[in-house]
Amino acid sequence: MVSAIDRRIFCGGLLLGGLAAILPARAAEPLVITDMAGRKVRLPATPRRIVLLEARDIVSMSLLHPDPAALVAGWAAADRIDSDIVKDEFERKRQIPVVGKQTPDTISLEGLISLSPDLVVANLYMAPQGGKDLLVERLESAGVPVIFSDLSSNASDDDTKGAVGDFRDHMRMWGEVLGARDKAAEYIAFFDDHLKRVTACVAGAAPVTTYLEVQSTVDDCCWAAGNRVWGELLGLAGGRTLPGVTAPWFQKLGLEYLVSTPSDVYIASGGGWSAGGRPSIGPGFTAAQGKKGLQRLTERTGFDQLSSVRNGRVHGIWTGLMSIPPFNILFVEQAAKWLHPELCRDLDPAATLAEINERFLSTPIEGPLWASLRD
Repeated sequence: MVSAIDRRIFCGGLLLGGLAAILPARAAEPLVITDMAGRKVRLPATPRRIVLLEARDIVSMSLLHPDPAALVAGWAAADRIDSDIVKDEFERKRQIPVVGKQTPDTISLEGLISLSPDLVVANLYMAPQGGKDLLVERLESAGVPVIFSDLSSNASDDDTKGAVGDFRDHMRMWGEVLGARDKAAEYIAFFDDHLKRVTACVAGAAPVTTYLEVQSTVDDCCWAAGNRVWGELLGLAGGRTLPGVTAPWFQKLGLEYLVSTPSDVYIASGGGWSAGGRPSIGPGFTAAQGKKGLQRLTERTGFDQLSSVRNGRVHGIWTGLMSIPPFNILFVEQAAKWLHPELCRDLDPAATLAEINERFLSTPIEGPLWASLRD
């Protein structure tokens, strides 16, 4: 789904001036971190030089730390933040060295080690074999600890915790890494409180069959959300994926199947950059731009036959609200309003985003982060 890009390695140091003022006072004490894979990893001290193999993790850090970029010695897959505005804001004070692109084969062990990290944060997308991945084993053999921040995979459906359980573990882990356990607990409580409001408004309502498209471009069709990772978030909002979807994360469907299978709502995924015919939905784009992109998607072959398109129930969401775990609550709230407009009319995702910006994010993210074909 993502094409590989030639390897580029940026080596160099990271200025740490003034960092002591924002690090925990007991930073020299050893830590034992329980990562998302359930591995207990010992760190000699609170990390000061973290390499992110999934750059999106810096957003989770931003909820818990006043200057997360000061701790990031390097990152990979920065394009998957899916917003040049967000990415540039993190790099406003310092450019973060790139250690890889969007696929595991672009990551260089030598490039990682040259940055002298005291922690590397991976996921199953960039280290597919988990703790037994060759890259992980070689890093640990070189004395560099590795933890996993996400276990999302299209290979299996055996995660019993679910999206919300994974989110909680994700935040607790980052709270341990950054010495911000109390703030992580505060954000989890905030998330759970808002989730209860959604659960209450959709309680007893029949699930709304929805085509949630996770790779929306004008020249391709039809990448549907799976039944566990993003599909579970849809379920929390009072929806359900198409009956033919069996994969946990994403699945390619045939156009003929999509047209012949009734669905009530179509939710597309938009991006903070619009290359490749994606709808322009995300930080820095207006609702009008998003609406224009959604219109182009509905002009694809066969889409005029979808009941959701005929009835004007076409919407788009910034991918970050699905792919960045702490932002999942924004997707769930907004999707619930689209799927159950009468029952969930009192939900206010824009106010939720404003509260996240005010109370938690060191780098605020401005909306609108969603759009509708008919407002």
